[in-house]
Amino acid sequence: MSGPRFPGANPSAPLPEADPAASAPPGADVPRPVTGPHAGDGRHSADGSGAVERVHLADGTDSAVGSRPADVPRPATGPHAGDGRHSADGGPLSAVGSRPADVPRPATGPHAGDGRYSADGSGAVERVHLADGTDFADGSRPADAAPAVADDASPDGRLAATVERLRGEVRAAHAAAEGRALIELAKGVIVERLGCGPAQAARQLAELADRAGLSRLELAADLINQAARDRMAEAADEFLRTAVDAPAATGAAASVAVRLRTAESAALSAGDTQAVAESLLRHALEPLGAVAVAIWTTGPDTSLSLRGHAGFGLDEAARWHYVPPGVTTAARQALIGRRTVRYASLAAAGIPSIGRARHPDGGRVVVPAGTGGRIHGVLEICWAHPLDHLPQAVERQIEALAELCAHTLEGLPEASPGGFAVPGGPSVPGGDGAAALAELSDGLYDPALVLTPHLDEAGKLVDFRIRHANAHFQDPAGRPRGSVDGALLLEAYPATAGGDELFERIERVYATGEPFRARRVRLTALVDQVPLASLADISISRHGASVLLIWRVEDESARLASLLQHAQRLGRVGAFEEDLVTGDITWHGQLYELFGRRTTEPPVPLRDLAAYAHPDDFRTIRRFLQTVLDQRRVGSAAFRMLRHDGVTRHIRVTAEPAPGTDGGLQVVRGAFQDISAQHWTEVALTATRDRLAATEEAAEERNRLTLQLQHAIMPPAMPPLDAPGLDVAVRYRPAESESLVGGDWYDAVVLPSKKVLLCVGDVAGHGVEAATGMVVLRNALRGLAVTGAGPGQLLSWLNSVAHHLTAQVTATAVCGVYDPTSRTLRWARAGHLPPVLVRGEEARDLPLLRGLLLGALAEVEYEEAELTLEPGDTVLMYTDGLVERRDTAVQDSVAQLLTVARQPADSLERRLDQLLARSKSDTDDDTCVVGVQVS
Repeated sequence: MSGPRFPGANPSAPLPEADPAASAPPGADVPRPVTGPHAGDGRHSADGSGAVERVHLADGTDSAVGSRPADVPRPATGPHAGDGRHSADGGPLSAVGSRPADVPRPATGPHAGDGRYSADGSGAVERVHLADGTDFADGSRPADAAPAVADDASPDGRLAATVERLRGEVRAAHAAAEGRALIELAKGVIVERLGCGPAQAARQLAELADRAGLSRLELAADLINQAARDRMAEAADEFLRTAVDAPAATGAAASVAVRLRTAESAALSAGDTQAVAESLLRHALEPLGAVAVAIWTTGPDTSLSLRGHAGFGLDEAARWHYVPPGVTTAARQALIGRRTVRYASLAAAGIPSIGRARHPDGGRVVVPAGTGGRIHGVLEICWAHPLDHLPQAVERQIEALAELCAHTLEGLPEASPGGFAVPGGPSVPGGDGAAALAELSDGLYDPALVLTPHLDEAGKLVDFRIRHANAHFQDPAGRPRGSVDGALLLEAYPATAGGDELFERIERVYATGEPFRARRVRLTALVDQVPLASLADISISRHGASVLLIWRVEDESARLASLLQHAQRLGRVGAFEEDLVTGDITWHGQLYELFGRRTTEPPVPLRDLAAYAHPDDFRTIRRFLQTVLDQRRVGSAAFRMLRHDGVTRHIRVTAEPAPGTDGGLQVVRGAFQDISAQHWTEVALTATRDRLAATEEAAEERNRLTLQLQHAIMPPAMPPLDAPGLDVAVRYRPAESESLVGGDWYDAVVLPSKKVLLCVGDVAGHGVEAATGMVVLRNALRGLAVTGAGPGQLLSWLNSVAHHLTAQVTATAVCGVYDPTSRTLRWARAGHLPPVLVRGEEARDLPLLRGLLLGALAEVEYEEAELTLEPGDTVLMYTDGLVERRDTAVQDSVAQLLTVARQPADSLERRLDQLLARSKSDTDDDTCVVGVQVS
């Protein structure tokens, strides 16, 4: 604590001299020997550390714990007046964690006014033992509670009362032993400072307590805090600094110190971890609102074993006695993360852990319990309700308890993967196993270091000591093994704390026990202050209290050799070397497969290569050998190899001569490559190329003939038509690509009746088929028009021709018959765009008459319309190649056509030229335009 709390005395200062002549009361506070006349007389603990009193209850029952000295007076006042329960030094025995008389009860908090202290660590929970044997865990008797009296006078009722009384006596005995252990520690401090005996120390402690107005437990905790200055003392100081009400805080801090020191003494004197867990929960955690606690130990494979628990059922503890490696639990999260983990609600976090079924919404605080950089276990604390933010003072108390658990677990035997103690395992901190590990590392073929932790004065891990470097150790700086053995890791290899994070990984493995293995880790070493980086495979593992670091530096030549082997395998290449002087031949393993020979058979010399070649390739092999062996130049040849199994391979061989020391030819190096797949691929490509060339020639000839046929039938322009009062002009624009020769056609002819037949059409498709269909429909329409039928009837007959007399030809067309005498135009359409009428400065398209395209159905009727033309009127018939665009609707394209048609023109020929020049069609289709103008 930060200063003395009792008047007239400073626990940190030298204590007043004890009266040498003073003697202790008989039987009080004088340790009795383990052997001798008073050994085991029931008035002392088994280790001789102090007297153990026999607790006397109000009913006269004397417990078997010990006997109370006859000369120790019973207190006349106080909560235990007349009950005979007093400490060995003659003072009143307070149940462990009891509230001192001068410590006020908290007015707020979950335990306001009931004798318990809030979860912020403001005080201790007292267990009140009444004279009737009743024990209240919360330190208070309910308002309606009465002394426990068996309602039933039957034997069962009397037996139940006896059991309850004995339970109270056992609890009181435990409290007496734990409180007495704390007082004995304080007496030891006084003995060390004053150099007096135990009796004088007990008397001095009693006098100081009376003078300060404190109980002996409080004063004992204060003395130990001043002497130890450890995490327990820091936790009490933290609470005192954060308290608001100074007078109340002083008393509350005293209770915190009592609780923590009592828990510490009970844990240190406990026989097993189970007793430690029960003591922590009873003395230190219940006042914080916790309902259960679990103490886990870590195995060498990072497994978790439940070594102590309190507040959990036996069945639950049996189910969780062992957690295999890799299972994510709350304890493992704290272990792997090496930090305190808090869960406001375990169910909300979705993490499995012990007691989750009983307290699903309860909060958890899980703290790694470690010393000297090594985590020996995990302390897991459970609350029944969701956990809010903990004050810093409470967190310090929990950290102090975790450190207490670590010291307790440090001496336990190491657990096996099954969760049981390893026979003969290390049980003391000094048993680090470095010697055995060093002997084991000498049997490794890779460099290895045996490391042990190096702690500072405060017990904190700051570095690792290199205890041993094995026989295959190779220092990057070229130092011998002796210069590294015994050195600190960061001093010998300071770069391990740099970017490669090697030191951090070693520290983590030592703390958690989880091995680390990785491939191609970049390691940096300082050689003459120059950082040199290399890639290595790393293995770090913990063995006892030592760490084994193994690394294998990646050999660049071996890696390149491996890459070369894979390249030769994928490229079906095999290397060879032939010594012409000694006759020794070295073959790559791939060559045996290429030649179809067993690995037990001898390689084939270059001079015998012709024996394995096709007879037609003998001359090729001879020229190759002359180039390499006689002319001493690099040579290459491709030949067909005839293997013994009847398989023919196409092989390419490349070789270079290498002269010897005397200038003569000594060695020939080279490679054989199986190019069979490449050869047959080239053969297939050559055949495909030839077929493609023939196909292209045939297509060009076919397109040329089609174009000639189309031009013969459909010339770009036609001679003047002998029609009185009517000018006729025609334009035909073929497709830009000869492969897209289409089926557009036009016709303008004077019939025998002196009427004029006008039509344009478009056969679906391109090529010879489209051109042939165009010829059939154009000639058929001419022949049908001689009958004098109207355009609707002509299109109906033409539809029958397309449907029945052609090879599934479909087409669109617009047909008109002009009568010069009446200047009338009768017209019809078959799925085609209607004609355009230009009259004066206006241009419009004619109505969209009903009419299906040609060849779709067998019988179709076509609607006709009649138009009377005036002098100067112009009628335009065209195919879709004039207006069609891929990104524009047909209506928009026709509107653009009408805009161009409205522009004035000197003649009909000029108007058609304007239409073709300003057309925005992008379909690369052929185009026909027929224009007639009445004069």
